[in-house]
Amino acid sequence: ARKHAQELILGMNLDPMFGPVILFGAGGTAVEVVNDTAIALPPLDDVLAGDAIDATRIGRLLAGYRDRKPANRGAIIAALNGLSQMIVDFPCLVSLDINPLLADAEGVVALDARIEIDPRRVDEPAPNPALAIRPYPSGWSRDFQSDGMAFHIRPIMPADVALYPAFLAKISPDDLRLRFLSLRKNFPDQMLKRLTQLDYDRDIAFVALEKDTGALAGIGRLSCDPDHRSGEYALLVRSDLQGHGLGWDLLKQVIDYAKAEHISRIEGTILNENRKMLTMCLEFGFSVARHPSEPGLSVATLKVR
Repeated sequence: ARKHAQELILGMNLDPMFGPVILFGAGGTAVEVVNDTAIALPPLDDVLAGDAIDATRIGRLLAGYRDRKPANRGAIIAALNGLSQMIVDFPCLVSLDINPLLADAEGVVALDARIEIDPRRVDEPAPNPALAIRPYPSGWSRDFQSDGMAFHIRPIMPADVALYPAFLAKISPDDLRLRFLSLRKNFPDQMLKRLTQLDYDRDIAFVALEKDTGALAGIGRLSCDPDHRSGEYALLVRSDLQGHGLGWDLLKQVIDYAKAEHISRIEGTILNENRKMLTMCLEFGFSVARHPSEPGLSVATLKVR
């Protein structure tokens, strides 16, 4: 018997507009009366799953109170992520309910579950085409070595928001000015979340991580127009790691991704004084012209296809 376990509900159904949606909240026989649930769009990761938990009233109870120990949050997040991955991998899923899902300090246990599938879609390949949010592009991970240093390059994840403070602390004010085209000192939490929680249909960012420490070393970003025909790129490499080819490699990754996504043109807005970036763009075959309305800026454009 799990005397102090909380009863949760974990489920999914198909929304006419958003496709598969995940439901999480207070479960048990009174689930409709209690009405304490949160909705999330798959695919999830640890951060987004945690956000779903925190959006419910029962999420506060799971943190523990009085004589009740905190529930195993990691196990609940793993259950949410497991359901999310099922939705990505199996387009035939129509609905699913786990109620109750017991959660306590020892972990989670599903006492009852119901699942509905569409037999006509059993043989459909993953990823699920009905997802409102494109799944994480896992095929774009690789290693990069230069001057005795080793990096792992992969698409950004929401959890990478935790790496930003240490990363930004190692970038000089002048390098930040060159990247953001103006002086910038403050990076609010909401801004950092926007930089790490991407809609992969529209945007991509590649992070370079030091292989020995896991610290964030550089970022290459591409933000596409709604028609997916053109995009704007941006690069930022830690000041203490510049001059070792990391920026070059990140830009190459951005260009390769644009080609694979059939994007016709990418461009970047660059301060005229940023000679290193302008030179690198010319070496990659970009055409560089003065900005039509801002005399201190140049626009670098590359026809990808």
